[in-house]
Amino acid sequence: MERNYLIMSGDTITAKWENRKLSVINEKLLPLYLKRVHDADMWLETRAIDSHRANSRLLKKALRLKEKDDINTVIHVNAATITDNYWIKPLDSDLAYGDIRFSDDYFSDLALKGDYSSFNDAANLNSGRTPELTNIGSFEKCWKLIDGKWWMIKTANQNELFSELFIYHFGKASGLNMAVYEKSGNNIRTLDFTDGASVNFEPAFSFMDDNEDYEDTYKMLSELCPDAVADYVRMVFLDTVTANPDRHTANFGLLRNNSSGALIGLAPLFDHNMALISRGEPKIPTNNDFLIRLFNEFVSYHPDVKKDLPQITRDVITQSLNKTDIPVNREYIIELLMKRYELIDI
Repeated sequence: MERNYLIMSGDTITAKWENRKLSVINEKLLPLYLKRVHDADMWLETRAIDSHRANSRLLKKALRLKEKDDINTVIHVNAATITDNYWIKPLDSDLAYGDIRFSDDYFSDLALKGDYSSFNDAANLNSGRTPELTNIGSFEKCWKLIDGKWWMIKTANQNELFSELFIYHFGKASGLNMAVYEKSGNNIRTLDFTDGASVNFEPAFSFMDDNEDYEDTYKMLSELCPDAVADYVRMVFLDTVTANPDRHTANFGLLRNNSSGALIGLAPLFDHNMALISRGEPKIPTNNDFLIRLFNEFVSYHPDVKKDLPQITRDVITQSLNKTDIPVNREYIIELLMKRYELIDI
């Protein structure tokens, strides 16, 4: 089926997608993905909830979506998300941004829990607009509106909860720009760092596709947004110290001024729930540790970045453990992090 629509940034038209052709109208506000890939339908697919999530299927059923593919799922909410002000509207529509922005979290329990009670409650709602249809990622999660602010709540076992929360405190104590994390019952929650799309979040896949290579990303950021480079190196450093193998181009990116289109810098760091002890206790490392070897290789090409890296001490780790306040083998955590830090060539 042919789909024709306008691509919006707030109430500004950035491009028109008609007869499978992209016509750019305002390039400075055009989503970065569309500057690289001139296919708006492909862009819509990147904004869709992961169809492999069990709760995603329940959500679509409760909403009575007849066409459940990624593009039609996203079109159901005009491709709107919490973390940027991009959206689409039909060519002949008089909709405004205020008409399609999300103002409730009625489907949050179903997206997070997937139990029958929340499914039944959701199925009986009249509203069909929910930010969950554009809430990407493979873990069960939801957007929750708390005191006028959007929070992402994600399911977590005890080890994931500890790792996510500890790395937030540890990164913050080490001077890194971290997204805010808090414990939320048995789950973990993080505050929307765009403050309701007051700035736009541009995930790294917008300009890197699936390429996670440190050197390639470093070069691209140096061209696109030099102010993000030092924070990117610190992010990779933190991932190396905390044994995080799951840094990919959907869980870091850039912040962008949504009035001028100017790139501001790296977004606050988030998504650490496969790091540290999330999947069991990693062995105390040797020089053969893969992440350490990757980072040391990168630093060997750019020795000047060492000056921007934080110093890790037992006191910083201990203070972060105290703030996390979740039972754990503290001496093991201290030994693991200190050994990983000592093996980094700085």
